[in-house]
Amino acid sequence: MRMLSSLFAIFASVFCVGSVTEARVDRLEIVERVPFAKGYRFGVSGAYERIIGRLHYAVDPKNSEANSLIVDLGLAPTDSSGLVRFSGDFMILRPVEPGLGNRTLLYEVGNRGNVGMLSFFNDAPRTNQPTSRTDAGNGFLFREGYTLLWSAWNWDVTDANHRMQIDLPVASNGAYPIVGSIAAEITVNAPSRCEPFAWGNSRGYPPAPELTGSSTLSVRLRQMDFRKLLSRDQWSFGCVPAGGNMLSGTHVYLADGFRPGLLYELIYKARHPRIVGLGLAGIRDAISFFRFFEADNDLVTNPLWGATDNALVFGISQSGRVIQHMIYQALHIDEDRRMVFDGALVHVAGGGKGSFNHRFAQTTRHPSVHEGHQYPADFFPFTTTLQSDPVTGEEGDVLALAKRNGAVPKIFFTNTSTEYWARSASLLHTDTEGTVDVALDSRSRSYFIAGAQHGVWAYAHRGFYENCLNPVDQRPVMRALLGHLALWAGKGVLPPGNVYPRIDEGTLGTVADWREKFTRLPSLRLPDRNLAPPRLDHGPRWQRGIADYAPPVFGPPYVTLVPMPNVDGLDRGGLRLPEIAAPLGTYLGWNLRRVEFDASESIGRWSGSFVPLPLSELERLEEDDPRDSIEVRYGDRSRYLEKVHDASRELHVRGFLLSEDLQRISDRAGQFYDRLISRDLKSDSCAYTVPRD
Repeated sequence: MRMLSSLFAIFASVFCVGSVTEARVDRLEIVERVPFAKGYRFGVSGAYERIIGRLHYAVDPKNSEANSLIVDLGLAPTDSSGLVRFSGDFMILRPVEPGLGNRTLLYEVGNRGNVGMLSFFNDAPRTNQPTSRTDAGNGFLFREGYTLLWSAWNWDVTDANHRMQIDLPVASNGAYPIVGSIAAEITVNAPSRCEPFAWGNSRGYPPAPELTGSSTLSVRLRQMDFRKLLSRDQWSFGCVPAGGNMLSGTHVYLADGFRPGLLYELIYKARHPRIVGLGLAGIRDAISFFRFFEADNDLVTNPLWGATDNALVFGISQSGRVIQHMIYQALHIDEDRRMVFDGALVHVAGGGKGSFNHRFAQTTRHPSVHEGHQYPADFFPFTTTLQSDPVTGEEGDVLALAKRNGAVPKIFFTNTSTEYWARSASLLHTDTEGTVDVALDSRSRSYFIAGAQHGVWAYAHRGFYENCLNPVDQRPVMRALLGHLALWAGKGVLPPGNVYPRIDEGTLGTVADWREKFTRLPSLRLPDRNLAPPRLDHGPRWQRGIADYAPPVFGPPYVTLVPMPNVDGLDRGGLRLPEIAAPLGTYLGWNLRRVEFDASESIGRWSGSFVPLPLSELERLEEDDPRDSIEVRYGDRSRYLEKVHDASRELHVRGFLLSEDLQRISDRAGQFYDRLISRDLKSDSCAYTVPRD
């Protein structure tokens, strides 16, 4: 069933009026325009086409209202008109017949240059060049009639796998190059002598050749441990990996080798910082152009002109933090003072913003329990209403600038259990000391997907994790929430109320509280901490986006909380997908590192755990497992599927599942049940958690 078309009619937007101002996308360069999926018709939306090309931007540094917070914009090269120019890739998938679509533009902030929302909403294979019917997956976004848009924003991603690229200008102080110190943390999962010091498929800043003598490399086990400096005869810049060519620029060689679990920190000086905040302006201006302008400044027609009435923005993880950061700094308001998107779906971003708008920013970095605490991602304020920090005396509200400008979009914050353990999610709705709940602004909602992990992935092997990964599929509930956001942002139809764990309900507490309440399971080690990000002091010029301290000075941590467990160890206080309501095991948002690695008491960045229930009472007694067995709970497969069906219908009635997903969930549950009960109990393999095609 087509959700949007059945609930609101196509209407003429007040924004469908040609602008008299110049477009900040100065030039639209279309490289290719071809039928998508060979012209396959997606229900009533019909056929789609794919448009790829390049957007050429022109940003006015003198527009203080829109651009004053872009760090180093005043140091950017300008053309004869005083404008700052740069360009980046874009891609559109749109209905060939716009009148058959739902007239909603859905923009995805690409995660590290990748296209993600087709694999996420459509259960499609991962690809950055969708062309075929297979790449459309289940067709959800196309059947609903969305117009899909992507554009490049972060300059530092590598160009492998057809990732989107953008060329941001370099800040320059006349004849004198700008120099700054950079802290680059290096961690490995396998022993190695040669490692990049850029992280997460990114390109780092190479060291300034004449300043390498001041560089240092240190090692420590935990973030707060003393840094042990390694002598310069132990390491060097550049290396030759086994069977490869010389790697220089952003690689380091360590004679004794990098050891898994240890934290290596390279401090060095670099030159020529990119103006990273222009990437956020590029997102803003790309959406603005495709919504509000009939043509570019050379009169090349906008292919989406007149086809959309409203816009949503979507981001997963890093990309969700980008959205939170943009709204915080009012970079969702264009140079003509228009709010460029009406709604935002911020998924698994936790309480973070990010390293997206300061000098020498490393956009891919973020803290987790073990790694990355020195990077500015989880910083005050956190809530959508006014809060104060008793430690620093600061007051703030992430929506303050948006409110001041009358430009507050409708926002959904969606998080899994992992974000409460590893990404400070509780700070979205508590005070900084974790003592009281804090109300959300009425234009935002927070939904907690209980028992799920950061992403939808499972592997046959454990890797460096102790337990099998968590196989909960959060995507069905996210499809339903996308429809609710579209209706709220486009027509004012109120979505379901907030669903998240709370202090006052006893469903949110400290890790110590959690450990006390958690039912001990055989052979399952428990974590003793979650991420509690430190307050960071980057130096006296940080308010201007310039870090003088590398690494920063660590201050007292914020207090973060986690969902409390029930008798099966499952999260309370959230949306309970059928996997959780009718469990075949304990699904956890954390997974400890294996004991053979250093820092084995630490949990991983993104992965949860799955601990299967005992199949029978005999197995339960033999293993001394306190949880009821599958035999006692369900008796047989049909009774189990009845429980799954009941849980699915309950979520559907509440508006958190679409009717089209009910059968998918039942089929998936039955397949998982079959794999689980037939697994080899003597095997360490996690293959049974992996869906089979």
